[in-house]
Amino acid sequence: MAMRSRSIPQLNKNFHVRIFLIPLRDKPIISQVMYTLILFFFLPVYIVLLKPEFIIMLPNFCILSSIASLILSKFTKVKFILDVRSTPVEISGFRGCLQSFAFTISVLLAKKFFAGMTIITSPMKKEICKKYKINPDKIGVWTSGVSTTLFDPRNYISEGAKLKTKFGLSKKFVIFYHGSFSATRGLVETIDAINVLRDTYPDVVLFLLGSGPIISELKDLVQKESLQGNVIIHNPVDYAEVPKFVEMSDLCITPLPNHPYWRFQCPLKLLEYLAMEKVVIATDIPAHRSVIGKEKCGLYISSIKPTEIAKSIVYAYHNKDKLKEWGKSGRTIVTEKYTWEKVANDLENYLLSIDN
Repeated sequence: MAMRSRSIPQLNKNFHVRIFLIPLRDKPIISQVMYTLILFFFLPVYIVLLKPEFIIMLPNFCILSSIASLILSKFTKVKFILDVRSTPVEISGFRGCLQSFAFTISVLLAKKFFAGMTIITSPMKKEICKKYKINPDKIGVWTSGVSTTLFDPRNYISEGAKLKTKFGLSKKFVIFYHGSFSATRGLVETIDAINVLRDTYPDVVLFLLGSGPIISELKDLVQKESLQGNVIIHNPVDYAEVPKFVEMSDLCITPLPNHPYWRFQCPLKLLEYLAMEKVVIATDIPAHRSVIGKEKCGLYISSIKPTEIAKSIVYAYHNKDKLKEWGKSGRTIVTEKYTWEKVANDLENYLLSIDN
């Protein structure tokens, strides 16, 4: 949840903030219930004290905490907005059913009582409007955004070279992925593709940065196939360190399958790779196609079959002297459409449109 206030609070230098945390990370249902109850009682207080113009909420069970505040908003003129960054993904089992149910409840509640709704991409907006019978004119679109200052390849040339030396990759062709490791992100298939190539292209290395539910499975696969020299799995790093690892790579990859989970997303990692002027192997789905279009910074694969991924890697490998030039169009895409300034401007324009 976020609020946009009419006034900016002034804090003196002697002001201290103490945050008390209850360790409930491993109990997501309990933590959401507690947060919802707390917000139910305190959100009206915040509205009275801070006098916000807008309150932006995410589609989960915490939206139920807004019920009392919605009544209060009739007198304070605060406007509630539902922001959809993603439809439910990788839903399975009891927790997945709860996630989907919470999303539906949130959208229906917002449709009936909220002032508006924002969605991450135009195709996702179309999908949600059709499914829930919402007037598209009521919904704004603001995408993912990237700091082109943080993700600027000119700032990391030496750091990238040092990292490559540190990991013994100076003479290797490095393919990079960072983010969550889960079952439906094409990571197993990408490792299988490296296995296909290792005899013919022993200098090709896949570098995975991150963690997730299938990290043990990925490590076991590397061990089983004796791919330790061709696949490196590295623990997550601070966000500010990520550009150094991207710079270290020759090629990046976003192997999301053509699945309803991913078709209409706006993958942040894709924008980060493009901002760093890296050519990206990407599945030919709307989420990627709507960003890259026909620019040379994208190498599309028709599926996540290991043979398809391997074929694209080989193409990039034999054109390694052209990758730097091809990657420049990616940064142009980002600077024209996906900077935080551009994204913030889109959001502000939408808020102003419903504020009248």
